Amino acid sequence: MVDDNSESIEAHEVVLDVNNGASKNCEESVIKDSVPLLKKLVAEVVGTYLMIFAGCAAVVVNLNNDHVVTLPGIAFAWGFTVMVLIYSLGHISGAHFNPAVTIAHASTKIFPFKQVPAYIIAQVLGSTLASGTLKLIFNGKEDHFIGTLPAGTNLQAFIIEFICTFFLMFVISGVATDNRAVGELAGLAVGSTIIIDILFAGPLTGASMNPARSLGPAILYHEYTGLWIYLISPILGALTGTWTYNFIRHANKPMCDEHTKIELTKIVPFLRRSRS
Repeated sequence: MVDDNSESIEAHEVVLDVNNGASKNCEESVIKDSVPLLKKLVAEVVGTYLMIFAGCAAVVVNLNNDHVVTLPGIAFAWGFTVMVLIYSLGHISGAHFNPAVTIAHASTKIFPFKQVPAYIIAQVLGSTLASGTLKLIFNGKEDHFIGTLPAGTNLQAFIIEFICTFFLMFVISGVATDNRAVGELAGLAVGSTIIIDILFAGPLTGASMNPARSLGPAILYHEYTGLWIYLISPILGALTGTWTYNFIRHANKPMCDEHTKIELTKIVPFLRRSRS
């Protein structure tokens, strides 16, 4: 029995330690790659096909209709196509669509080396199929070479392609491989970079930034002028871009590993009055 005027006080110690909880959440957030290689390759073929088809179709339509699409229109066609494909296929294959990107990722161990040859074959296949489709649709007077050719000297084209791909891969490394960036905006950032590159490099080199983009049309149209530039320069630019970002990266470990330990050991009195 307790008197009416008596009070019982219970003290509870509340300890908040988010360090352990964060570690657990970090471990749970690591998702193993469970997508079969075949499905990844199909995604790369389809993604590369759609990218080349939409981008090159804009080029052909522009040539056949008094430049109605314009250079900015072509740039936006490429950029928006890549953006939507990243959001739709990025979680399946990584949305490379570009041998230079695949090789660059493999060089930093973000992507397994053993899958590189298969990815490159899938990307070149997608580009070749898209080029063949466009060649069937636009024939006769409407048939134009949809590949990439240097407008100036080979040296100028080589440097421009190197810089364009460096810029592209630098952005990809920042928004897609560093989980401290806003990953949801990766597609927008990469697509915008492609638009910028095409706006200044399109009239000079075609702004390929992608060996598969240049190789597919070259195979279909048997036009190999300056092709070596578009095979070598983008790969070198991508490698330099990703390694430059890795050099300036603040930390290689995920953000969730950089915990701030917070401990609250304040005694909180909890008054409970009970009456009989």
